[in-house]
Amino acid sequence: MPGTGLFIFIAAALCEIGGCFAFWAWLRLGKSPLWAVGGAGLLVLFAWLLTRVDSAAAGRAFAAYGGIYICTSLGWMWAVEGGRPDRWDLIGALLCVVGSAVILLGPRTA
Repeated sequence: MPGTGLFIFIAAALCEIGGCFAFWAWLRLGKSPLWAVGGAGLLVLFAWLLTRVDSAAAGRAFAAYGGIYICTSLGWMWAVEGGRPDRWDLIGALLCVVGSAVILLGPRTA
C-alpha cells in the first residue's frame, strides 16, 4: 500500500468514524441535531476519499479499507471514548491489516 493510499484510507476512516459518531452523539447522547449535519458532511467526504484510492476495482479498495477502518476505530475508542484496546483488540486489528495488505497488494493475474 503506497504511502498516499494509506494516508487516504486513514483520512477516510477518520471521516467515517467521525460522521457516524456525530449521529451517535445526536441520537444516543442527546446532542443538537446540528451534529447530524456535520456527520452527514463527514460521511460525504469519506465516500469521496475512498474514490481517490488507486485500485482497479472499487470492491477491492473497500475490502482493503476495512482493516484500516478497524485499527482507526480502536484508536478512536481509546483517544475519544477513553476505552483502552485490550490484547484481543490488537491481535484482531493486526490480522485485519495483514488481510488488507494481501487484498490490496497481492499479485494479480491478467
